[in-house]
Formats: sequence, structure tokens, C-alpha cells
Amino acid sequence: MQVWLNGEVVSESEAQVSVFDSGIQHAVGLFETMSAHNARIFRVMEHAERLVESSRTLLMSQRLQAGPLAEAAERLLAQNTMTEARIRLTVTGGNLNMLQAAEGGHVDPTVLIVIQPPTNYPPVFFSQGVEVCLAAGRENPWTPMAGHKTLNYWPRIHALQMAGLAGASEALWLDPAAHLMSGCVSNLFIIRDGCLQTPWARGEQSESGETSPVLPGITRGAVIECAEAAGITVQRMNLTLDDLLQADEAFLTNSSWQVLPVRGLRLQRRQEDGTPGVESRPIGAGSVGSMTTQLRRDLLDLIERETHD
Repeated sequence: MQVWLNGEVVSESEAQVSVFDSGIQHAVGLFETMSAHNARIFRVMEHAERLVESSRTLLMSQRLQAGPLAEAAERLLAQNTMTEARIRLTVTGGNLNMLQAAEGGHVDPTVLIVIQPPTNYPPVFFSQGVEVCLAAGRENPWTPMAGHKTLNYWPRIHALQMAGLAGASEALWLDPAAHLMSGCVSNLFIIRDGCLQTPWARGEQSESGETSPVLPGITRGAVIECAEAAGITVQRMNLTLDDLLQADEAFLTNSSWQVLPVRGLRLQRRQEDGTPGVESRPIGAGSVGSMTTQLRRDLLDLIERETHD
């Protein structure tokens, strides 16, 4: 397999990153996960622009440009002759060992792009939906990193592992005020009374005016477009656990799942004898709802149109 590393296409066995790279040393870096269909990457420029904006906002690098990053990803996809793929774009702050020799204290970022076959999820995930649980701890809306896709993903991966041990497919995060934020690797939507509702994301004006720790997902944005095109009212708002449990439908979005229906919530409960147990609470009818089905179909149609050559 060929990978892109700092402007060159090399075999994965030849790709080398310095042991002094800031991504390895301090998790200083950003990443994007994208999907390719029909040999084209869905909304690659939006992914690249989001990464560049985060890089500049967080003062990691001012040298990145979205166009060349997007072009490199498309070129690598063609080089690997894959029509369906999962693409990971990783950018770090570069080699810390070069700081002393660097002019003006600026170090070139490390840019790595890797392409792999898409993840195959069980069809039952989409026909029957999945269960989710709550992540331990709370999202911090006050850190400057909130709402950016940084390399510091261990808390989310750990929560996802714990969700799997509890029989759930994803874990939902709350903020300190107990508002629902997102999943570990996904954005959250609920449907109530015919309206599509989703938590505020970074860059959107919330009711309180505070910065949201929710990543403004590219697939999230595409789903909102599909809903508005279908005449569905979309509301960005604060959501609570009660809102989720009282919803008619719920689903998650990311670039791999597209739209993943949620049929229930698994909650930890103490049993009568004091031992820990798990209670499963259905969302809506506990099955895949009609609006979720429609929006998944509309999103897949949108992806097909935009990537069709």
C-alpha cells in the first residue's frame, strides 16, 4: 500500500516519522477521517478546510493550505486504485528536534495520509439499529481544544471500549451541565414531533453564547442539508438525557456509518441485591424509524451524486 508522507508517495514500509515528532511526543496534531465512493472522496475540501482552520486557531501551523491537502488525498486514492476506501489525514506540529535550527522558530508540519479498505459494519446495525450508553466523565467546553479533532483521542477510544464491554456500539458524552454533546466518534440527532434536533456544534451560536465542545461534523452538515431539502425542520439546541429518552427516533452520523440508527440506551443500574446491572431503555418504538430511514437514503443518494464521475 502507498501512503503520502510530507509531499511524497511512498510504500507503507518505507514511511518514517521522527521519534521527536510532536504528535508522538505530545499528541500535538489533528486528523480527518474521510470516505471515498466511486473513486472520489466525499467532500474532501470541507474536511481539509476544517483541519486547516483548527490548525490556525490552535496555533499549530499557519502554513497548511486546504487545496494541496485535498489534492494529495485524491492523488493517493488514485495511486492505490481504490474506488471505495477509508482515508485518514493526519497532520502534526512537526519534528521538535528541528526547532533550534528552524528559521523564526517555525517547523514544517508532518503530513501523513493513509488509505485503507472501508470498514464493513453488520447490516443489522442499519436494519435494526444499535444501542448506546453514556460515557463516564464529562466533556470540557472550556478548553481551547473543544470541538477540534485533535490527536488526543484516548479518552474517547477508552469510552468506546467501555461501551463495547457494556454491549453498546457507541458512548454519548455529556457536558458539565448534563447536556448531550456527541458520541465518541459521531454526532447525535434525535427526532421529535417531526423535527430534527441536534446539539450545538463549534462555530454555531448557542443559546448561552458559550463555545460548544461538539465537532461540526462534515456528515452532520450533509444530513442537515438533506433534511432541509426534504422540508424537515432542523433545530440546533441543548438536548438532555430526557430529550433522548422521549424522542421518537435517534441516530448517529460520521463518515464511515453515514447514518446509524439508535434503537435504545443502556444505563447502569444497581439491582435490588446491590450488584451492578444494566437496564436497556428503548428510544421511540425501539426500532428504526421512518425519518431516519429517509435521511439515510437521502444522504447515500447525495454521496452517490457528488462522487459519481
